[in-house]
Amino acid sequence: MSSSRKALVAGVLALAAGAALAQTASFHGIGRPATPKELAAWDIDVRPDFKGLPKGSGSVAQGMDIWEAKCASCHGIFGESNEVFTPLVGGTTKEDVKTGRVARLNDLGYPGRTTLMKVATVSTLWDYIHRAMPWNAPKSLKPDEVYAVTAFLLNLGGVLPDDYVLSDANIAQAQQLMPNRNGMTTDHGMWPGKTLGNGGKPDVKAVACMKDCVAEPSVASFLPDFARNAHGNLAEQNRAVGAQHGANTSVPPGGGAAPARAAPAVAPSAAAEITKTLQQHLCLTCHAMENKVVGPALVDVSKKYASRPDAFEYLKGKIRAGGSGIWGPIPMPPQTLPESEAEAIAKWLAGGAKR
Repeated sequence: MSSSRKALVAGVLALAAGAALAQTASFHGIGRPATPKELAAWDIDVRPDFKGLPKGSGSVAQGMDIWEAKCASCHGIFGESNEVFTPLVGGTTKEDVKTGRVARLNDLGYPGRTTLMKVATVSTLWDYIHRAMPWNAPKSLKPDEVYAVTAFLLNLGGVLPDDYVLSDANIAQAQQLMPNRNGMTTDHGMWPGKTLGNGGKPDVKAVACMKDCVAEPSVASFLPDFARNAHGNLAEQNRAVGAQHGANTSVPPGGGAAPARAAPAVAPSAAAEITKTLQQHLCLTCHAMENKVVGPALVDVSKKYASRPDAFEYLKGKIRAGGSGIWGPIPMPPQTLPESEAEAIAKWLAGGAKR
């Protein structure tokens, strides 16, 4: 063995020994083993073989109620979505349910790719809904509610009948009806173990672009207000899949007025209490006081509407009902905070967002 190779081996062994020491050594006040309760809270993923799936059940009918209350604002009543999100449902047929391969994925003329056209495993739907939905309150759905929403989504796609009750006991049967269940390969070996994929051989042959790579595009401009209606009202030009509604470009952004009602005066001492309320309801996750984050800065909202005689009523309604298209394409889902606190925030905004 050459001297350079010996040095390399010695270095690897030293690193391994150091790692082992770091794992076994005890450092007072630095770290501790995770408790079983903490591990259970982190370990919530659901695998395609349904390992990790909690017990529970939910019907299509229950899922419809939950969907309309918590999901439809972003994804549409029938999964058709809106001007931001792509459709969840559409593009699949009864024949696809039989064969497990979505024929329209090979149709270059078909104007879209919906979620149910692409996803191969029902566990993917369940897991993502469980971990990330609804957008404004992730992980707030209970397992039974996730089963119900998943059942309703599959019902919208013609996969499950109207009277179906999805549960941990029959979810494998639903998997056998997924329209694209045979359209996925696991030969890449990205899944550990020998039960799936190519027998457990890891994917170590990924090739990254190293030369003549396409430059990353950057957005250099946005559609100005004077060009909003240059090609007609986008709200009347729905896509063939899912009927994604564009913004109503026949009127200026934020057009229209509500019945006038003066905004109540805001006491200076209320600013600290308003900040506490904004933090409690996670408003500051998407809105900063003076800078745009996901949504507009709160001071900008105040400047835009403070001069309106109906600012208080308008802002209170927007907080409770949500909306999109005024500050950009990303929607704000309906908020479930108490009426009194919605009124307090609206009062503060309409009064100039004083701090």
